[in-house]
Amino acid sequence: MQARATLAGGCFWCLEAAFEQLRGVVSVQSGYAGGHVANPDYQAVCTGTTGHAEVVDILFGPSVITFDDLLEVFFTIHDPTTLNRQGADVGTQYRSAIFYHSPEQQAAAQATIARFDAGKIWPDPIVTQVVPFTEFFPAGAYHAEYYRRNSGQPYCRAVIAPKLAKLRAKHAEWIRA
Repeated sequence: MQARATLAGGCFWCLEAAFEQLRGVVSVQSGYAGGHVANPDYQAVCTGTTGHAEVVDILFGPSVITFDDLLEVFFTIHDPTTLNRQGADVGTQYRSAIFYHSPEQQAAAQATIARFDAGKIWPDPIVTQVVPFTEFFPAGAYHAEYYRRNSGQPYCRAVIAPKLAKLRAKHAEWIRA
């Protein structure tokens, strides 16, 4: 049995590169969710007028890695306290959001946020949206496996590689062998 998670945490290249390394993750696809325009493309989403966030749509095996485990990784590899931005990436398309697929995912997301806020993991409160999933639109082929194909590119070295190092340091038990 497989389950689905849809997460937004800034640039989808970063999230895809991290989640595709995890045991139990069957597939990760970059795309868009949460907006009001059907079949948006990258250029339209970048304008901030479509309402979409850059997301990853993850299929995973909950008997190997749970939704809660995915949330632990999610909150490790991005800053959930900055509204509509991740580092230099600014705009509503870079917001932090969990698009839940069930009441159980909604409850897990809310509980995880409450736990992290109570633990003062970050100096500022978490602003991650917890909203119902409606529809996913895949990004163009150019965006698929971007880090794997472009790891030497400056953005990948400066932004994605440190996130992957943090992932390996904090969650080595979930990394594929």
